[in-house]
Parts: sequence; C-alpha cells; structure tokens
Amino acid sequence: MRLTAKAPPEPPQSHAFARAGAGFRRYGLAALAWAFAAHGAGAQTPLLHVPSPDWRDQVIYFVMTDRFADGDPSNNNQGAGEYAPGQRSRYQGGDLRGLQQHLPYIQGLGATGLWITPPVANQWLNPSGDYAGYHGYWAENFMQVDKHLGTLADYQALSGALHSRGMVLVQDIVLNHTGNFFSYRDRWQRGDPVHGWEAHDQTAPVPRPSQPPFDQNDPRDPAQRKAGVYHWTPDVRDYNDPFEEHHFQMSGLDDLNTGNPTVRRALRQSYGHWIQQVGVDAFRVDTAFYMPAADVEDFLNAQDSQAPGVRRVAAATGRKQFLVFGEGFGIDKPGQDKQARKIEGYVTGSNGQPVMDGMLNFPLYGALQAVFARGAPSAELGDRIQRVMALHRSPHLMPSFVDNHDVDRFLAGGDTAGLRQALLALFTLPGIPVVYYGTEQGFKAQRASMFAAGWGSGGRDYFDTQAPLYRDIAAMAQLRREHRVLSRGVPTVRHANTAQPGALAWTMAAAGQAAQMLVVFNTAGHPSLLDHLDTGLPAGTQLQGVYGLDGRPADLRVDRKGHITLPLQARGGWVWRVVDTTALHNPSAPASVNSVPASPMAPILQALPDEQVTGDFDITGQAEPGTRLMVLLDGDLAHPVHTAANPQGQWRARIDTADLVDPTVTHTLVVWDPALQRSSQRQPFRVDRPWVLVADVADPAGDDTGPGAGFGAGIGPYTYPTDPGWGARRQMDLRRVQVHTAGGALRLTLQTQHISRLWNPDNGFDHVAFTLFIQLPGQPEPGQTVMPLQDGVLPEGLRWHRRLRAHGWSNALFSSVGATAQHEGTVVTPAAHLAVDAAQHQVTFTLPAAALGRLQNLSGARVWVTTWDYDGGYRALGPTAQAYGMGGGRPGQPKVMDSSDIITLP
Repeated sequence: MRLTAKAPPEPPQSHAFARAGAGFRRYGLAALAWAFAAHGAGAQTPLLHVPSPDWRDQVIYFVMTDRFADGDPSNNNQGAGEYAPGQRSRYQGGDLRGLQQHLPYIQGLGATGLWITPPVANQWLNPSGDYAGYHGYWAENFMQVDKHLGTLADYQALSGALHSRGMVLVQDIVLNHTGNFFSYRDRWQRGDPVHGWEAHDQTAPVPRPSQPPFDQNDPRDPAQRKAGVYHWTPDVRDYNDPFEEHHFQMSGLDDLNTGNPTVRRALRQSYGHWIQQVGVDAFRVDTAFYMPAADVEDFLNAQDSQAPGVRRVAAATGRKQFLVFGEGFGIDKPGQDKQARKIEGYVTGSNGQPVMDGMLNFPLYGALQAVFARGAPSAELGDRIQRVMALHRSPHLMPSFVDNHDVDRFLAGGDTAGLRQALLALFTLPGIPVVYYGTEQGFKAQRASMFAAGWGSGGRDYFDTQAPLYRDIAAMAQLRREHRVLSRGVPTVRHANTAQPGALAWTMAAAGQAAQMLVVFNTAGHPSLLDHLDTGLPAGTQLQGVYGLDGRPADLRVDRKGHITLPLQARGGWVWRVVDTTALHNPSAPASVNSVPASPMAPILQALPDEQVTGDFDITGQAEPGTRLMVLLDGDLAHPVHTAANPQGQWRARIDTADLVDPTVTHTLVVWDPALQRSSQRQPFRVDRPWVLVADVADPAGDDTGPGAGFGAGIGPYTYPTDPGWGARRQMDLRRVQVHTAGGALRLTLQTQHISRLWNPDNGFDHVAFTLFIQLPGQPEPGQTVMPLQDGVLPEGLRWHRRLRAHGWSNALFSSVGATAQHEGTVVTPAAHLAVDAAQHQVTFTLPAAALGRLQNLSGARVWVTTWDYDGGYRALGPTAQAYGMGGGRPGQPKVMDSSDIITLP
C-alpha cells in the first residue's frame, strides 16, 4: 500500500454553512447565504458556487496534479504503459483526491486559491510512446476527467472543499489544440491537407479525440475536410510569422481552427460545463499566443443561448468577476517591451475593447530571474516594474511568478537567498502572486513529485510546514494580507543600480496618495550602500520596520530633504510602513536610527574631467582633515578604496576598472564616511576597456557524434533525436571557439553548424545546450573533474573552478564547491551576459572578473566547451534515438555530443 502524509480532517459536513467554515470570513455572510440558497443544506452536497473574490488580493498555489499527491492508488495504472513511478516522462499517480487531502497544507502556506493543470481526458502517450500526457495539455475529450486523476465527483468534492475553506479553484484550459493524433513531418503542401497527412491512430487510450466535433480529424474524408475543425498544418517554423503562429502546430499538437463557429461553440460548451458542474472560479488559458485574440473574445463573451460565452455562464452561477488570464511566453530584453505589448494585446483588443482580465507576467518573470538568480543590475527589475505599470491596463490582475512547469526551477540556476528575494518582490508588487508547488520545499527539478513514490522525490514526502521556505512564504502572504496597499497600490521605483547587483527600492501607495510602504533590497552578494534615497515623503517622516528576510528592520526617519542613506547587508530584503509624518516638527519625537547631525560637512567628490575612461584613473575631493573615507564603486561596501583626508582636507584615490567591461553601462562613485554615516553625491562614468583575442580554435565539421576516444573505447557514435527539429540542422556541431580577455574578464564566442529558434526560446537559440568548464589559475580550491549531470569526468587532467550551463531558457554559472555527479555546485553571480548572432550561428558569453574571482588576468586559465541539449535536465541517452532523446549510447555514458579542444590561455 502506498503511504501518503496524513492531513488534518475536513470541516464538519452537516450543512452548507458549516462546510463554509472560513468562507464566512472570506466571502461574507450575504454571499454565503446566496451559496446556501443555491445549493441547499444536503449533507453531501459540495459547495460549488460562490461569488468571486477581489482577485487583486489572492495568492495562488499552482500544482501539476500528477506530481502532487496520490490520494487514490487504484486509478494510477490504466494498463497502457503510461504509468511508471520514478520515470520522469510517465504518469506518477497524483490525483484530485490527493489535492483535497492536502488543502490544509496549501492554505497554511497563505494561498487563497488552487490552480491545477488541465484535468481533462488526455492522450496518454505520444505517437513514439516515449512521453506521457501526465501534464494534461494533450486533450482527447474536453468534457471528461482523465481517469488517472479521478472522477467528476472527485473534482466536485475538491471544489466544495476549497470553497468551504474560503478558497477558489482555477482550472488550466487549452483552446488552441488537442493531443498529437496526426502529423505531416516535412511533406505538407499548402492548400492540400491530404498530402503528407499521417494518422497517429495507435496511441492510447483512443486513436483520435473521442469528443465531437474534435473527432473529425481526417482530411481524407471529404465530409471531415469540409467541416474544417482543424487547420491541418505542420509545426511552426517561424514564430515571428503571425500566420504560422495562429494556424500551424506547436510541437506536433493538432491545431484547432478556432475561427470555425462549430469549434467555437464546442469549446464554449466544453468549458462552460466545468463552471456549471464543478464550480470553477477562474480559467488560465494555455498557449493564448497561438490563436487570434478575437477567438478568445468569442470564447468569453459570445451571445449564444445554446452555448454562451464562459463569462456569461459564470455570471449565471453568481460569479460576477470570473477571472480569465492567459499564457503568452514572451520575455523582453532590458529596456524593451515588444513582448509585453504583444501580451497586452490579449487583455486590451485592437479597438481598445477588453479581452482577458490579465496575462501571466512573463516579462516580469524574466527580470526577476535576471536580477535575483543571475546577478544582473538591479535596474533591470526597476525598469521592468515601471514598464509594467505604464503599459498594462490591469497590472494588478496579471499573475506573477518566479518559476513554473514550463521553465527551470529558480533553484536550478539561482540560490536560496535570491529565491527569497524574488518571492518578497512578488508579494510587494501589483499582480497575483503564484507559488509553483515545491518552491516552498526548495525543489530544483522542474516537475519533481511531492510524494514519496513519484519521480524526483528521493523516496520521501515533502509536505513539511516547518520548511524554511514554506514559513517564509506564509509570512510574506500574511504581510500582503495585512497591508492591502501591497496588493492594490501603485509602485514608484525610487532607486536602482544600473551597473551591477546592489540596492533596489520602491514605495507603494494608494492611487493618487503619498507613499505608505517602502520596500528595499540589496541584490548583491556583498554589503551595499543605499545613498540619498529620495523617498518622496515629507521631512521627518517616521518609518516602522514591519518585515525583513532575516528579521524585522529598525525604524527609520527621513532627513530634512526627504532622503534616507543606509548601509545594506548582502542579499537582504526589508519592508517599512509610514507611521508618522510630523516627527521633524515634534521636539519630543525619538531620534531616528539614521538621523544626521548638521555638521561636520559630508565628504565631497570632485567632478570627473571625463565621464568616459579607458582604464584606471584617479579621483580627488575634500573632507574634514583626518577623516577616514571609503570610495565606493557602484555602492559596493565590500571592495572599497580606502583613503583619508590630509591636514588640508584633501584626499585622493585610484579607481581600478579591471571588472568594468561593458562600455554601455553607467557606473557611479560615491565617497562614504562610515563614522558619521554620511556620503558625497554620486559621480557617473563609463569605461571602454579594450578586449584582446587570445585564442581562435576551429572545430571539425561533422564530429558531433559523441565524446570521442578520450572518454574510452566503445562509446558512440551518438545520434540526434528523431524529431525533425534537429535533423540536418545539427545544432550541436561546434565549429569554432574564440576567446577574448580584458584583464580578469572573459568573453567566449561559440560558432555552431546552425542556430535555430524553432521553439521561440528566450535566449535566442534552441535544440542545443552549451556547458563550459573553466580552470582558473592560482586558486586555493583544487577544482573538480566530475561533469555534473553529464555522466562523465573531464579529460586530460582538466579541473574546473567555474562551470557555465546555458540553453534556450537558462543561463547559470556555478563554482566547483559542493559539486558532485548529481549536484551542479554553488551558484555564482553575476552570471554570463549572453548575446546571439543567428546569421553567423554564434553565441557569445561574457563573464566579468567578479564572476571569476576578480583575478588581475587570466593567463594560464583553461577552457573546454561541450554540447548536448537540455529540457529540465540533460536529455536522455539510449541505444536508439527517441523523438527527444539521443541515441547510439547507453544510460550512464557521457552526455557530450561535440566538444572543443582544451584551450589554454596565454
């Protein structure tokens, strides 16, 4: 018998009001009286229909149902080979009953809503049989519960249990496609849907969708062809082509003709069913980008008496604010908003009409990852916050997140300190915070299981309410609940570091009012100075510390200019609330922790003669004679230049620019008097250091067949996956490596046979992952020879101190400390800056000296580059290639398709 963690019992089931429990507090007496009248007082009647909450105040917990909890082992194995506990690509046994059993755990986290992956009947295995539809996005019947998850009654019971707790239910839905029941491969011809059409009619549990009209998928039948339920197209080849995006298949999934009135009606009927029969409170629309916004509008608002739009269906059940938000995978580069505007096009239509209530905030996710996981300048997040508020009609209804089922876990490339900061940002900014299951338990694997028998669990359950991250998130949710300005207010970015990790601050205020909360971060791995922060508050305003990642901060008072200057501990996060704006004029008010005496004078930094420099330079200034000073570059308190004022009050310091490698970045200098806690005004400058080419190594064409003889006999030749996305493109064939240095900074330019963007990757390339191993000179640590997760050891005596892993959606840097065959090591920030030149088939990684230990130069360093591919982990290797797995080898052999020579830097 499979054991699952015990959960506290559900509330008494004597009548609807008793079942409502916390719902009285959540929805109010009048609302629950309406629910009681709608459902009666039957002891076994689930409380399905309740009024909508204020969605701005919600906190949503997102689960992949199959991976969460197994409440009914009898439904696990449906006999098609689809169930294989412990195997990542198969069903693991999680179900709807398991979710209901663990609602106390979810609610204890501070969640007010549960979002589940699609519960509908799915294609259980893809045509090749190597991957299962456990995730729910390969529908074969939109109106039935998948047998692995339970029954309609199980789903109704879950809904009722949520509503009884004052919680809401969010269902993931798919409008764009069904499962993969046919394909064209490379034989498609426009205008002739029969040519090259190939049925996948051997898949389990059905050869084609079982629900009309979606069962009409064979264009060889004139009647089905005339019905036009599908677009009958191949995979998208160019995601920048709107026609392909809206009409072609995404990853082989059969694209529905959502402009067809028959299809539209069937989709409205299908999903209206879940609102009426289960009491779903909100929908998340998968792959919204791949259908026109007009089709989404019809789905929501159609005035069809037989199949009305789902908003009308929801209103008839008492849900006046039925939330609908969509998914559009688009991440903007710093300073850009092309993808954000595309996302907004599904919230506000071309004529200004409303479409969906919100969209998942992928651009904000990208900035959170860049700043808190990879150590990008904190200004990247500051800029994104400002763009979100300026561009989007309803930023408060845009669900925000730090990771989910389609991207790497935050901790796969970031550390716990960064994750805590990113979560605090979610809970102190507009948008509905979404916590992906397992984040609160420190998960690193994208779709690992919460229960002992499932894949990635390590043989134990993870429902630990004392886990540090669980307690952190619960405290953040309480903070947001107690201070509604955090969920309903407007942020104003007050400070951000444009050059590197460091201070970041914003205030939150009700619309049109003065600031009510101050939120501050130090994103750097060292102490930083937040100097001359203009709070926008009156002189003398008192701020009360209400939350800190490592303890409540001391109270503050702004100075006579409305400013605050604070030294900040590394990787910290703090929140204050405004409690008094009259302290400066009140003689009896207590002294502020950062109040400043009127004299002596603050240090002065002379203006630089030239704001553009090419190397190291001197600066000068004045201070009280004998004053010991710290010259801070970009606010960095850990690496100051120490100086002191001479008897004439003059001082001088030399600035080392070895770590400043980007001529487009504006850096700042400030002079800090630590004794008096006073600082000079900031001075901006830029550095344009020359890069020197130190190695240019060609790699043979066509040698992308495995790791070669250096790894032993009998290995390979390896073969690419069978999916046509690889084929003749040979994206893993490394052709050239160029190495440039600038002092202790490193730039690597990799050229491959082909750069593809078939899956619209965030980083600008896909179907290949690069893993770079760097041995640094003069290190106290011996380094490692193990190749984490790649089943190999380094050749020719190489030992790595830094390891860079990057694919289309990740870019992570690790030190060798703690690295093993199964552990990637210790996260290092800042990570590499990444640039792609698709026309030249090149990817360039730039690592500043700070990422490599701040060496003066890299003479004697060694570099080795390998290729493979990655999808939540390095792709599998077996004797025979699969659709998404390599062939020609055995599990446990090195996952290296091609590699460079080992390059030693002069």
